[in-house]
Amino acid sequence: MKDPDMNLREALPLVIVEDHALFRSMLVVSLSAVEEFEVVAAVASTSEARRVILPGAVRVAVLDIGLQDGDGIELGVELRRRDPQLGILLLSAVNAMDVLAELPADVAHGWSYLSKTSTANVAALTRAIRATARGETVLDPTLVAASVAHPQSVLATLTARQYEILQLLAEGLSNGAMAQRLAISERSVHNHLTAVYAALGIDTDTGVNARVVAVLRFLADSRRP
Repeated sequence: MKDPDMNLREALPLVIVEDHALFRSMLVVSLSAVEEFEVVAAVASTSEARRVILPGAVRVAVLDIGLQDGDGIELGVELRRRDPQLGILLLSAVNAMDVLAELPADVAHGWSYLSKTSTANVAALTRAIRATARGETVLDPTLVAASVAHPQSVLATLTARQYEILQLLAEGLSNGAMAQRLAISERSVHNHLTAVYAALGIDTDTGVNARVVAVLRFLADSRRP
């Protein structure tokens, strides 16, 4: 059965900023093989990134957090303030997912995080990029699967199915992909998400991106090994 998240879309221009040449080349090969992705540049430094990532020209910047000539997070904040529509996917060799909870409020949406190990899962990598381009937030699937709710948090009051739906949301799955993964209807997914938003106190009528807010709450109110 076809994955609902794999439908062809308009070209999605990307820039990769990674200072390890072999890993950078591996990312270029993996992402260039995805039909709608267009890798417009792959560079090794913050200075090169500032030169090639121009406002309106790139949809997603894939940034290594630990660059030799600077900090990938600080670079991402700078780039997002230059182009509020730019999505940022952070990568790191060690678990640094919690940095997403510490971003300045004016640029907090449209950031995602994957460990470099998880980029070997091309489906997870492409899903994260697509969701990030939509302004959503995606978390590393391995870390999400290992996360448990803090006992005193609202997450601990969710049903098992609601928590599972929230985990899949954090992994960047669309409603259709969740329905397919769980063998339930999209209407059921919608109903579960509505219940999750209500439990988390997210008012979907205020214009906020409820998916992003829910994922950031998951990040803040869960713990990992």
